[in-house]
Amino acid sequence: MLSSLDKLAAWVLTGFLAILTIFFNMYLLLINQRNYRKSAKHRLNPADFIITAISLASISLQVLTYLWQTLDVIDTVCRISLAGAILLVLIFSVKFIIFWSTAFLTFYYGTKLVVEPVHCYTRIQEAIVKHVHMALAVIVVSGFANCVPLLSVLTYYNGTSSGLSDCGSIMPTDTTGLAYIFYYVIISDIIPGIVMVKCSISISYHLAKHLLDMKASSNGAHGPKLGTQMRVIKMTLSMVVVYVIFLIVDIFAQMTVVLMRQNTLALTVLFASIYTTVSASVLVYGKKSYWKELIASYNLFLDEYPCFSSMKVEEVKTEPHEHSHGH
Repeated sequence: MLSSLDKLAAWVLTGFLAILTIFFNMYLLLINQRNYRKSAKHRLNPADFIITAISLASISLQVLTYLWQTLDVIDTVCRISLAGAILLVLIFSVKFIIFWSTAFLTFYYGTKLVVEPVHCYTRIQEAIVKHVHMALAVIVVSGFANCVPLLSVLTYYNGTSSGLSDCGSIMPTDTTGLAYIFYYVIISDIIPGIVMVKCSISISYHLAKHLLDMKASSNGAHGPKLGTQMRVIKMTLSMVVVYVIFLIVDIFAQMTVVLMRQNTLALTVLFASIYTTVSASVLVYGKKSYWKELIASYNLFLDEYPCFSSMKVEEVKTEPHEHSHGH
């Protein structure tokens, strides 16, 4: 069980994470908006469009998690349990949208980097990638459609009647409620995880094969250079690793709430905040131009304060071969 002091610590940490998440995601949004204005057709490429959707959802999630934790810490007698329950349902909905959008981004990079010999499968992939906007709209609608029923299927408790100190805790009281929680975990956490792992295996296999081919053709004279493509592969695999770690922790935290009836919802919410912060930084690092610009801006900012000059980060120069691959 979490004490009031534990919850206060989680609340303060969430606030700090919220600042980082909003910073990274706002940076991604501003860069993508600039790309949109610069493009001849005023259109974002599919990867940037998906990243924009993830950034908007991540900022929304951080705001909602901070609001819920504020309510949980301040409203000790649970006067507004319904507000807490609604906030939790919105948090679960936005989490669903983030996870599926991230899985979709991994899927997109998989289709771009890996050419599957199975024609039927490839056609389905092409059709999905061609309708990125539609696919994201379906993800958003599904997020709310799968989570809003939580309010009617489950009972939201107030702390006074249940002995739980989490206001608006959504708890199953019968088999239907438990079945719904089980369904939610599978549809929102496990299935997008399977999609991401499948795509990462395809990308890893493609990478290994490509490196072996390049080594054979260069006769081992010099190391193979994949440039920007390699960076995208690293980013995709990093996101999958981050997701899998989060998935294990999140499922454990949800089990403590649902099956053990503990007041650890604050931890579930905190882990979601940590995930959005880490994944946003991975997305920024994954695009070399974004990362270089961020480092340059950071160093420029430190130039204004000579006493902080030791905190400067070395800027990496672009190698000529890195322009050979786009993403």
